[in-house]
Amino acid sequence: MTTEPHTEARAACDELAAVLRQAGIVLPSLGVDPVSCARPYPRPLVELGRCNLETVRRLTAVLGRGADR
Repeated sequence: MTTEPHTEARAACDELAAVLRQAGIVLPSLGVDPVSCARPYPRPLVELGRCNLETVRRLTAVLGRGADR
């Protein structure tokens, strides 16, 4: 069974959003870029979007802890 690129990208976004939520982080603009899926040979891009300074600091802290493992 072949998975559509957009469906696979949406699932990846959902998975990332869930993991970020567990860390108390929400990226409100997280989603699949529709233009990247409209090509004859879709190569979906994920938009991480914009976030405020507090979210950037939380994300940096979480990623920093993960890098220390």
